[in-house]
Amino acid sequence: MRRTTSRALAATALLLLLAGCGGESAPSASTKPSPVPSRSPGATGCADQLRLTSADAGKTVCLERGGELRLTLDGTKSRPWEPVKASGHALTAINAGIVLQPGDATAAYRAAATGTVHLTSSRPLCAQPSSPGGVSCKGIQEFLVTVRIG
Repeated sequence: MRRTTSRALAATALLLLLAGCGGESAPSASTKPSPVPSRSPGATGCADQLRLTSADAGKTVCLERGGELRLTLDGTKSRPWEPVKASGHALTAINAGIVLQPGDATAAYRAAATGTVHLTSSRPLCAQPSSPGGVSCKGIQEFLVTVRIG
């Protein structure tokens, strides 16, 4: 009886751990631009400055040509963000400053031309096991923001 109870508890604990790792799902991309903070909207109605975080994943935002976008993804040493990648040529990378925490990813861009750009990154959903044979998961948290430059 004791052996069966121990196995049942171990199996339940494993299922709960795995369910917690796979519980996050990537949000679907929005087709409408989300409201964004702007110090002075331009003629296009787009923001001239954007500050994005992981909470903005899945959103579409609008940035005025010549405006600046800054992105900060807070990670951890055991769940680090990959460097941010930008598709297309409408954004030009500028100095993002210094990343002080292991696992964080930062990026900064100036809107150089009209167009659409996708900013992407990813990180593990679960921390890697600290010892061989530890429980781990293969889940990935993805970050995607669509930036329209007007």
